[in-house]
Amino acid sequence: MQGTEQWEVAPDAGRPQGRVCAHRDLLDDVRPVSDAPSAGCQGCLPRGQPWVRLRQCVTCGYTGCCDSSAGRHSYGHHEESGHPVAVSLAPDEEWAWCFTDEVFLIRTGRNTAGPPAGGPRH
Repeated sequence: MQGTEQWEVAPDAGRPQGRVCAHRDLLDDVRPVSDAPSAGCQGCLPRGQPWVRLRQCVTCGYTGCCDSSAGRHSYGHHEESGHPVAVSLAPDEEWAWCFTDEVFLIRTGRNTAGPPAGGPRH
C-alpha cells in the first residue's frame, strides 16, 4: 500500500451505517486506476459485444464488464470464482465493490470520484 492510503467502506444513504468489509486486505496492493492496464471485457471481446464500464478482480486480475453492460461479466466471474472484490477501471472512478459484503470501498486520503449515485453498478 502506498503511503497512508487505506480503503474504507463508503457511506451509502440507502443502507444502514456501520457496514463492514472482511476483504479490504485484498486491496492493499491495488494500483491507482491511472496505472491500470487498458483492457476490454474478457467475456465480451470474443463475442464482439460492447460494454459500458470495466471492473477488475483483485484476486486474479480478470477484467469484466459492469452490471450496466449486457454481459454482466464481472458479476458472473464473482459467482463462478467466489472472488469477492473488483475495482473500477473507469478513469473517472476510483472505488471497489465487494460482492460478498455488498459494500463500496473508497481510498482514504485521496480526492477521487466515489461510487455511482443511486446504488451499485458493479
